[in-house]
Amino acid sequence: MQVETIRDVLNWTVLFHKNLKISLKHSSKQNKDERARMILSYLSEHEEGLEHIVQGLENAADEKALNTWCFDYIEKHSIIEYVHCDSLFEELDIPHIMQKIVNHHEQVIELYIHIYSRIDIDSAKKLLDAIKDVEENEIKRIVQSTNRFSDM
Repeated sequence: MQVETIRDVLNWTVLFHKNLKISLKHSSKQNKDERARMILSYLSEHEEGLEHIVQGLENAADEKALNTWCFDYIEKHSIIEYVHCDSLFEELDIPHIMQKIVNHHEQVIELYIHIYSRIDIDSAKKLLDAIKDVEENEIKRIVQSTNRFSDM
């Protein structure tokens, strides 16, 4: 996927969440642990929600922000090259599933922080900050919900 503008980064993020959702859904049917299957199913639904949130932010965003060039700023972030989620969760227990999920989302957050630090256009900064906040808050919510589930 060619990523040159913030619009491209948002499209990449939507695809990232979509592909992670598909991987989680597939793994939720294959994992042998019932509790892990339930967590994987929950995480799949959550990724679908994130997919829609990011798409909605893109649809409502200012065209100037979306058309801001950023390809020079993402060359150092190899995550952008990986749209497809190769993570398999079928053999993992809940702590390892969560470790992978948190790691994936932290990489996305780091990408947004990196681009934000190099952009000068206020509307673009505001958009990047909003998406970074959504990603950060959602991963906190996922972890809290999973911890509550594990306590049961």
